Amino acid sequence: MRYKLIACDVFARLAYYCAALSPNLIDIEFLEKGLHVEPANLRSELNAHINAVDPAVYDAILLAYGLCGNSVVGLRAGELPLVIPRAHDCITLFLGSAAQYAQEAREHPGTYWYTPDYIERGRAATDVVALGSSGIEDMQGVYAEYVEKYGQDNADYLMEVMGAWTAHYDRAVYIRTCEATFPDLSAVVRETAERRGWNYVEMAGSLLLIRDLIDGRWDDERYLVVQPGQAIEPSNDAGVVRSASD
Repeated sequence: MRYKLIACDVFARLAYYCAALSPNLIDIEFLEKGLHVEPANLRSELNAHINAVDPAVYDAILLAYGLCGNSVVGLRAGELPLVIPRAHDCITLFLGSAAQYAQEAREHPGTYWYTPDYIERGRAATDVVALGSSGIEDMQGVYAEYVEKYGQDNADYLMEVMGAWTAHYDRAVYIRTCEATFPDLSAVVRETAERRGWNYVEMAGSLLLIRDLIDGRWDDERYLVVQPGQAIEPSNDAGVVRSASD
């Protein structure tokens, strides 16, 4: 089978790794992580990339995204099926389990999440502050405004002096993927946590959801397969997303 994978670039290393080992032929396109700041812009970019896929070449389009602030809502399958994990955001995909992420969200809601790809993929003001979506957009807006007015170093200083980073968050988690060896950038997260007064934690991640997405193991519990003519909409339940027809 030949699939087109459209993914956030925070999954670059995981996606390349899984694609290299997959029995399927995978062509990958990445979109910048900073697009998450404006869900409408991300939706527009995803829609454009989906519509550009040649249905004569591929068997399905895979989306390495979660609901991501409703960024994927309204995306429609054309001649090819769309396949997307049942996830609120990318943290589920890095952990490999919606259940584990739900437990972490209940027990430690004030968490910033980091992975090597997230850290490597830019430090511009348009980047999201950390992985995940809950409350981060508002924080990013303030930070971006400070960067524009005062420069990045001064923006960091102002956010720290005002305690903005710790208003609702107190923990930084560095996710290590168990099945593969990626660059160790934990020192960056540890230093950031110490400077901002957060607890530093390391957690085991998993390739499972990315690997099974690429390999075509799409059980209904973990993935939504959107058939041609249908669109993605939120399910507002444990399934996260569902298909809708006009």
